[in-house]
Amino acid sequence: MEARHDSVLMDEVLKALDVQPSDTVVDATLGGAGHFAALCAALGEGGIIIGIDADPAAVERARAAYALDRRPNRPVAHLVNDNFRNLAHILERLGIGRVDKMLYDLGWSGYQIASLRGFSFQSDEPLIMTYGEGGETAADIVNSATEAELADIIFIYGEERFARGIARAIVAARSKERILTTDALVAAVKAGTPHWYHERKIHPATKTFQALRIATNDEIGSLREGLAAALAALAPRGRLAVISFHSIEDRIVKNILRDAVSAGQGMLAPKKPIAPSRSEVLANRRARSAKLRVFEKSAVDAPAASIGARESRFSYA
Repeated sequence: MEARHDSVLMDEVLKALDVQPSDTVVDATLGGAGHFAALCAALGEGGIIIGIDADPAAVERARAAYALDRRPNRPVAHLVNDNFRNLAHILERLGIGRVDKMLYDLGWSGYQIASLRGFSFQSDEPLIMTYGEGGETAADIVNSATEAELADIIFIYGEERFARGIARAIVAARSKERILTTDALVAAVKAGTPHWYHERKIHPATKTFQALRIATNDEIGSLREGLAAALAALAPRGRLAVISFHSIEDRIVKNILRDAVSAGQGMLAPKKPIAPSRSEVLANRRARSAKLRVFEKSAVDAPAASIGARESRFSYA
């Protein structure tokens, strides 16, 4: 599969963040490094950009993009292979106090789809789904979680109506042989869903794969912790932009930013999420579900809003 990634809502992000040459900027999700390169170009001498990604390959893409910037007044760049949930520790290690502008692009890149790590069901791949190296894989969860735990994961993280049937089919399949590949998982999903469900435009395994990816990487816990750290580190009048791609993560982003507004920490600017233009959706189908929410910190610090702590592996409240 050819690796390709087109950063979504590029113009809208740059307009919303309004990066100034001397700003300190965080790109918390380097991905294909498209946003990183554009943010870096908006900075100048005296500016600082911190790029973060759990995927070491994404960090290398950003490193290559930074190397292409030959300006004598280019900003200082810090590229970190880590999860954005650790933002507070990353900034502390770098000796950086406040940040002027931040971007969280929660989508997964075309490079990850082409990485043969089980993110896609379009070809038979090892069932890994981790963004970084090591750690619990999707295969580990599929082959060790109880039927009830699997049903909860698939229903809550995938919003899959046939979660119970799929979980039952997975347990039946793994009793004969461990499920270690995407094809084996797809077969189990099809065995646990009615035939008519296989004939729709949306692949029957789409929601199950989404759910397992979220569970494998603890994306919900990471998002809650990462946004809490972002709001705490944001400078007065600083701006945070978050791009979400599915209802589960967008609901979390919406609620966290709403709580921050209620606590007097800042305001949404604009109040409604920004959607991609029709021309962008036609050019890049991955953009069709994207939503950009922008938060601007108050001129004076207010007490931090109460945001949930990290959720455990099988906690879905």
